[in-house]
Amino acid sequence: MKNRRKPPFFGETVVITGASSGIGKATAEAFAEQGADLVLAARNEEALKETAEICRSLGVAVLAVPTDVSVAEEVAHLVNEALQFSGKIDYWVNNAGVLAFGKFEEIPVDVTDQIIKTNLLGYMHSAHAVLPVFKRQKKGVLLNNISIGGWMPAPYGTAYTASKYGIRGMTETLQGEVSDFPDIHICALYPGFQKSSGIEHAANYSGIKLSTPPPSFDPRKLAASIVKTAKNPQEASYPDWSSIVFKGLYEMSPGLIRYVSSAVMRMVMKKANKDQRSGGNVLEPSKGNMGIDGKSLFSVSAKPLIWTAAGILGIVTVKFLFSGISKRVNEA
Repeated sequence: MKNRRKPPFFGETVVITGASSGIGKATAEAFAEQGADLVLAARNEEALKETAEICRSLGVAVLAVPTDVSVAEEVAHLVNEALQFSGKIDYWVNNAGVLAFGKFEEIPVDVTDQIIKTNLLGYMHSAHAVLPVFKRQKKGVLLNNISIGGWMPAPYGTAYTASKYGIRGMTETLQGEVSDFPDIHICALYPGFQKSSGIEHAANYSGIKLSTPPPSFDPRKLAASIVKTAKNPQEASYPDWSSIVFKGLYEMSPGLIRYVSSAVMRMVMKKANKDQRSGGNVLEPSKGNMGIDGKSLFSVSAKPLIWTAAGILGIVTVKFLFSGISKRVNEA
């Protein structure tokens, strides 16, 4: 009788924050399918337990630990629970995040503060708590799901952008700090927009119904990229073509991209159907759609504006790049 081949992550422990829905839920399922034992964290205990049950049905051991990553003591508790669960932590996926859309001065200060606490300080609390574990073990992989927002601003998402730029800075600094530990890796992933339920949980002070703009991608593919990066660590990875394209465009023409994308957002806010102001999941746990996939929320009238704006951005960008090439040719 032939021996059955063990799955790639058999016997390894993965901690995932923000695991109750969206990308985090997809990532938990992806690691479970690869045989990893899981420690899952999020604020919504009921939804977290649902994710845990799905993963257990795939044949792995799972511990669900309700956690608010913006509170350092709760993250320290998460680490302790993980160590009691398996005695080690092989991989840690920083994924929990919140966002708010709207004019900066119209978003309540407590909402802005909490975005920074959850997104930036939450990732820092996790790194601060797990790095001593990795150093004792002399191995471990910290994966930071940052988004392309770590390289270019999200118009009318000021606090979100500030947090993502901060996470990139933290990641790159820590990569230097652990460079004398060959088996400890700090990884950054910069995906494009995801068709996940996360957008439905966002705080919204923009007046429009929110949905992920095109181009957007299946969060399961991002989850697969996170698993791949865990097994073969890279300092920075770009899971889809849009993140590479947008990063390149922004590096070539930051002012143009900033002004055009902001103008696009203003146009949408003026023309789209109005929606109620909402604090979303920033100050309280997520509710509503706790699945992986998001719903299409753009009204019919808003969709043409989005595609028109995208076309304008593309035309202006091409013209700008062409003019730059022509100038260099003439100067030569």
